[in-house]
Amino acid sequence: MQWRSIVVGLVVLRLSLSWVLWLAFGLGPNVSWGFNFPLSFNLHKLDLLFREEKGTEPSGTSWSQRIQAQKYEETATTCAKAGEESARGSYLSFFDGNKDEYVRRYGSFPDALKAKMKDMAKEMFYFGYDNYMKYAFPEDELNPIDCEGRGPDVLNPSNININDVLGNYSLTLIDTLDTLLVLGNVTEFQRAVKLVIDTVSFDKDSTVQVFEANIRILGSLISAHILLTDPKHPFGKVGFEGYDNELLHLAHDLAVRLLPAFENTSTGIPYPRVNLKSGVPPDSINETCTAGAGSLLVEFGILSRLIGDSTFEWVARRAVRALWNLRSNETGLLGNVVNIQTGQWVGKQSGLGAGMDSFYEYLLKSYILFGEKEDYRMFQAAYESIQNHLRRGRESCNEGEGDPPLYVNVNMFSGEIMNTWIDSLQAFFPGLQVLNGDVDNAICLHAFYYAIWKRFGALPERYNWQLQAPDVLFYPLRPELVESTYLLYQATKNPFYLHVGMDILQSLEENAKVRCGYATLHHVVDKSKEDRMESFFLSETCKYLYLLFDEDNPLHKSDNKYIFTTEGHVVPIDKRFREKQWNDLFPCEEGALAEREPHSQPAPSNISNCNRIPEERRYALPLKSVYMRQIDHMVGLF
Repeated sequence: MQWRSIVVGLVVLRLSLSWVLWLAFGLGPNVSWGFNFPLSFNLHKLDLLFREEKGTEPSGTSWSQRIQAQKYEETATTCAKAGEESARGSYLSFFDGNKDEYVRRYGSFPDALKAKMKDMAKEMFYFGYDNYMKYAFPEDELNPIDCEGRGPDVLNPSNININDVLGNYSLTLIDTLDTLLVLGNVTEFQRAVKLVIDTVSFDKDSTVQVFEANIRILGSLISAHILLTDPKHPFGKVGFEGYDNELLHLAHDLAVRLLPAFENTSTGIPYPRVNLKSGVPPDSINETCTAGAGSLLVEFGILSRLIGDSTFEWVARRAVRALWNLRSNETGLLGNVVNIQTGQWVGKQSGLGAGMDSFYEYLLKSYILFGEKEDYRMFQAAYESIQNHLRRGRESCNEGEGDPPLYVNVNMFSGEIMNTWIDSLQAFFPGLQVLNGDVDNAICLHAFYYAIWKRFGALPERYNWQLQAPDVLFYPLRPELVESTYLLYQATKNPFYLHVGMDILQSLEENAKVRCGYATLHHVVDKSKEDRMESFFLSETCKYLYLLFDEDNPLHKSDNKYIFTTEGHVVPIDKRFREKQWNDLFPCEEGALAEREPHSQPAPSNISNCNRIPEERRYALPLKSVYMRQIDHMVGLF
């Protein structure tokens, strides 16, 4: 009987201890089924406990509170400044320990290590590129595990995961052209251009997604043509005798084959897919995503201004305007899927990830390239709506109480949270915030995604921030986090971002490298792989990693300014693109737009946003250690 008494006593003691901890700190276990994740703690209860002791109301700065207690008003009071509350009254004091570990790890980055990482990024690119050329060209992609080429799935036309992207037009070679110049390989760039001229034709019975063909193929052809012919380009003498604008002619030919997508739609919003030979398929659906229809203006606009034909910019701008005019009158937000005939929103989710991401990106980049004030007014209004309705967390990135800033998915009409996941494509947004001069918010959101990367050695396609677990487990070597890391480093020159890049490089080497290239991670937890290396791995991921560590790259030393398309293609910010050979496309509608948004600020002049961080913070961590520890904890790192 004695052993039974001991067992009962231990059980009672365990239950009592758990009860005391739950009452005092809210540190009850949050079980996550199916994964060996560490025990998570609900610090929002702790925050509420401290506030109750002080007789204050919740500030609404916890995005988890917004799910668990919708009674808290969306327009909450501003956060208290750091230091205004006592250590006992701040739940952030939980993270005060071991501050120096972040400074020790991220506070410096030796030049020798930077050179090593630059070489590692270059080797990564060439391992993928050389094997593509050896085993896959002229097919679209490389299967890096089996060392074979991959083209469209002709036996299964409904396999849009493959067929939307692969058009039987040597996709990876075309998508990679300007990366060769960024890496300084003029000889291979010229050889690749000649291969494209001699072997690529768009007269193919291939049904492709308009968006993917635009950003991967059209954008790369235009970029490579400009770099070949621009006398002010930074890469030295890259032109070759006999080049007669063939890349521009190919780009024009492809764009003409995409134009049928804009015909026979009641709204002007294009069909999502076209057949390169026959136009819009007869069984085409009438639904498209906002990003797919609204992210054509950069490439189409540059093409129009290069060849003096307004058609391409006209149809792309008409689609942007049509989408913009469908936004909610209450919130100013757009949905993610729309019917191109009725203009009705099929998907009412508004977020920053898949289906919406590059729509916002191209509003700002179109203004930067073309100088059309209308584009900036739309971006400014969209950004304000995003901040008002999608952003959760404390008011300031580096000050105050509450959760770190996070952008959630909401209903476009009500602003209410629709789910508790974010996706990996949203990791592009800190880079866009840098271009917009909002570096502080960029720092915080980037840190959240980097913490997820540290936990898994990759970014799951969807991550559930409430469950601290992936919802969709694959990682196809996407570039968005690397892109934002690069742009934040350019803005701050903080060595923290070099460490981030090194972590990403080493993770890719360890987890994704296979016999003939780098493979998609099928499962970010067990690191199982799929036999696919998407073209954007060479076009973007490797390019941004290389540029991050190459301080002396001609792009960084050039007197001219450059911008990257959403597929990472280099295009100059050139006065040629601010001049049109035709009258304004929509003079009346532009006036209507300005009338509808009377409070818009004037568009900024062409100034750099890379000096928005105060000098005294340049060589400190971009985010205070206490907030870094908080974010690391919130994704389950400890």
